[in-house]
Amino acid sequence: DLGLTEAVPPAILYHGTATKYVDSILAKGLVRGTRNHVHLSADLETASQVGKRHGILVIFSVDTAAMLKDGLSFHLSDNGVWLTEKVPAKYLTKIG
Repeated sequence: DLGLTEAVPPAILYHGTATKYVDSILAKGLVRGTRNHVHLSADLETASQVGKRHGILVIFSVDTAAMLKDGLSFHLSDNGVWLTEKVPAKYLTKIG
């Protein structure tokens, strides 16, 4: 427990990544791996900056409104990064 307080995110968040991860993300969704949480961005610019660090950029939109409706929770870190435990593939749309 990192002591983070739950927060309600915007209806859509973004996740920037590299093309080499797309097949896995579409199959398994976004998983935290070795991190405590999946990291999401509130804007495309930030998601793009993050994704470019890993290779050829791909951005997914995350239907956070549907996730909240289905009982998944979110936290907002002090540096503006949205955090959640996982994002099942059904909430993801590849947008770029």
